[in-house]
Amino acid sequence: MRIPIMDKLRVEGAHFVDSLGREVLLRGVNLSGSSKMPITEPTHLPADFSNHRQVSFTGRPFPLEEADEHYQRLRHWGFNVLRFIITWEAIEHEAPGQYDTAYLDYLTEVITLAEKYGFYVFIDPHQDVWSRMTGGDGAPGWTLEAAGFDISKLDASEAAITMQRRYPDYPVMIWTNNYLRLACNTLFTLFFAGNQLAPGVTINGTPLQDFLQNSFINAVAQVAQRIKDMPHVLGYGSMNEPGKGYIGLASLNDAEAIFQQMIWITPADSILLGAGFPRKVPRIEMRNFKPVMLDESVILNPDGISAWKQEDLWHQLGVWDFNANGQPEIKKPDYFAGVDFLTDGLMPFVKKFAQSIRRIHPDSILFLESTPTEAHRFTVDTRELGSCVNASHRYDELMLFTKTFTGEAALDVTTQQMIHGRPNVAQLYRDKFAELNTLSQTVMGGIPTLIGEFGIMFDMNGRKAYQDGDFSMQELALSMHYDALDSNLIHSTQWNYTPDNNNQWGDTWNLEDLSIFSRDQQNDPEDIHSGGRAVRGFCRPYVQRAAGKIRKIRFDWAHVSFETEIEMSASAPTLIYVPDIWYGDSCHIEVSSGTYSFGAAQQLVWENAEQGLQTIRITKAR
Repeated sequence: MRIPIMDKLRVEGAHFVDSLGREVLLRGVNLSGSSKMPITEPTHLPADFSNHRQVSFTGRPFPLEEADEHYQRLRHWGFNVLRFIITWEAIEHEAPGQYDTAYLDYLTEVITLAEKYGFYVFIDPHQDVWSRMTGGDGAPGWTLEAAGFDISKLDASEAAITMQRRYPDYPVMIWTNNYLRLACNTLFTLFFAGNQLAPGVTINGTPLQDFLQNSFINAVAQVAQRIKDMPHVLGYGSMNEPGKGYIGLASLNDAEAIFQQMIWITPADSILLGAGFPRKVPRIEMRNFKPVMLDESVILNPDGISAWKQEDLWHQLGVWDFNANGQPEIKKPDYFAGVDFLTDGLMPFVKKFAQSIRRIHPDSILFLESTPTEAHRFTVDTRELGSCVNASHRYDELMLFTKTFTGEAALDVTTQQMIHGRPNVAQLYRDKFAELNTLSQTVMGGIPTLIGEFGIMFDMNGRKAYQDGDFSMQELALSMHYDALDSNLIHSTQWNYTPDNNNQWGDTWNLEDLSIFSRDQQNDPEDIHSGGRAVRGFCRPYVQRAAGKIRKIRFDWAHVSFETEIEMSASAPTLIYVPDIWYGDSCHIEVSSGTYSFGAAQQLVWENAEQGLQTIRITKAR
């Protein structure tokens, strides 16, 4: 396979543009789901994290000897961009300022190789609920120790929920409940607003907020130093799905419904539980995604285990204390109310991150995202931040949290209303992508929209596809998502491609199973599609580079008919990906003007089209 030498892309308004003035549409994947974890520590294996300083991520996302296989498959499926997953822990797990050079050397090699297959790359410093030790991934364990926590006590004290300690008593998506727990909330609070909310808390004389942020940025800078001159590296995300912590809470005694599962926990409960006090909390059940209180309760942390190794930070700051009866109680329920997460926390960090990384990689693009509940307020001044992309995420929450899908029902999280009927579900998908695009063009200053994450649970509907080989529901779910992307003409990186996925443990992280590839589906290694899951759902024709402005893309997968309209303005050729999984070795092509031919990598080359609005239609050969 011969891929042309890659040129650098630039952001022009709401578009990516290449050196020939062509509009470039980016369609890709996140690589990979298992890059969240050290090479030998999937989350289903018991762990106490005592070795957190001696782990290795070398070989994530795949061993170098497998790189050609995976890159070739992804390129054959038409992808042209990779959201490349790294973690802070992978770079700096041993101690502050001590970097894993073996991992960085490996990472440099595997990113370099991506150019050979025509992939653009942007780096995602990934995290979920702060770290592996707090039920997710991302930050090194020493960050928790710096805040005063005893890592070995986090789960036992209810300061965190980890699969490593609780499986098999570990429901689907319960990891998100860590957004309500002490450890995750404390570290995000300290990271984004420690100078205001934990004044005087320092490490080696440096305010803890500054110490944490500087360490994070310096870790990503180690990567930037090594890849800054690679033309296919687009840029960097500032942080995946940053959490608010306790920042901005009006009262610690009031809880939001989001992320509640099985029990109802208030921020006050989380602080006092982690401080080592049993708490009686009500049980709940979810009805139409709304928590309903039951006439039952449960005692959490009955043994009174404290999550703290040093003095409880929030006790030290007077957030809670003992009453006259010697019982702990919240003394300052509005302690966190005077700080705004976006304006006082996230945006100052993003600016600091951008300035630091661009001192190393000046023309890099910043891929932005906020916590999903704050996306509508994420105002961006591109004059200050330079080239940016809205890389927000969008999932079908009903499918994600229940692992069921029929195409006939979905949840509108904005209205908390159920949507019924396939046409209405399809419209909801289109509308939700359109909302993100509207934010890009309004409060975010008219920048490109790239859906940084979307995807489906492949073990949906009771893992039926793994038993009978019928992935038609998965194909439908993906097709509906890609229809929505096409109708909005926006870029995307699907979550995810995990080379070591398997049917039993999925992506090997917290029971998630969203990989479009699995060795368990690979029955013919000589067939490049073998191992792919629901390939027809995500592998479809699209315009990769247009000699003008793309006005329309539509793929009718029921009739295998593709149509695009382009406002032609440049003399360079237009490149369209035409997958063999739909069209085989030949297809019927109609163009309104110009000539066409097939090039490498299943690309249709359309040249010499007249200026103005032009159309091409591709159907199956007659």
